[in-house]
Amino acid sequence: MNLQSMTGFARAVAEHEGTSIAWEVKSVNGKSVEVRLRLAQGFERLEPAVRQLLQKRFARGNFQATLTIGRAAGAQAQPVVNEAFLKDLAGLAKRLQEQFGAAPATSDGLLSLRGVLDIPETVETEEARAALDAAIMAALDVALKGLEQARQSEGAALALLLSGHIDTIEALTLRAEADPSRETVAIRERIAEQVRLLMDASANLDATRLHMEAAFLATKADIREEIDRLKTHVASGRALLEGGGAVGRKLDFLAQEFNRESNTLCSKSNAAAVTAIGLELKAVVDQFREQIQNLE
Repeated sequence: MNLQSMTGFARAVAEHEGTSIAWEVKSVNGKSVEVRLRLAQGFERLEPAVRQLLQKRFARGNFQATLTIGRAAGAQAQPVVNEAFLKDLAGLAKRLQEQFGAAPATSDGLLSLRGVLDIPETVETEEARAALDAAIMAALDVALKGLEQARQSEGAALALLLSGHIDTIEALTLRAEADPSRETVAIRERIAEQVRLLMDASANLDATRLHMEAAFLATKADIREEIDRLKTHVASGRALLEGGGAVGRKLDFLAQEFNRESNTLCSKSNAAAVTAIGLELKAVVDQFREQIQNLE
């Protein structure tokens, strides 16, 4: 399965027996599937089916779908004007103007009054309505396929970015593992130097006890576990990217684990070089997590 971004746009148009159908669908980031619909007047009946289709096709994202319907001239109901009533209203408006100085009536104002203009409902059989609804849903399916393609295209670009971040995390982890400050000789020299400085400061200190304390602190500062866990997380991240599908939440959790190990590595480090590597790790993990927010 391909990775999908949560951002995309698509449009689909169709025609059914003189009726034009147009769908526009777009999606942005979201924690779950949230749908907002703008359906043409008279087609609110399709809302449950549209929502169900979107929730079935996608795992995450905020979606907006807009349906526009256009009727051919022959298929539209012609407006009917009650001319007698309109004539009476026009006469009344003229008298009010002459006797009381009222503003002159306008044609659009008179036509907007209740009872003057009527647009009769088009008589539509159940079979015709069902056929139109099927055509509308078929057009929506085309639009959603286009949206999937748009989201997958951006998802492929995101996968490359995320894979690059994981490669960088692995490289920094290996640098920390191979740093000379972690070698036995370097650790022994640091312990000896710390003990020597303390003994010079006070001759009353117990050298043996100081060596024991220094060795204990050196053990606490060892980052072997953090390095091993970072390697494991790198392997997990690559497996998730290769597996594809809706892995955004899993990768977000993995980013938290990367961040936790980077923080611990920095806090345990007793060498400037390793601390610098830990800070670089934190910066890359932040970029990794930011990009994941766009992933389904």
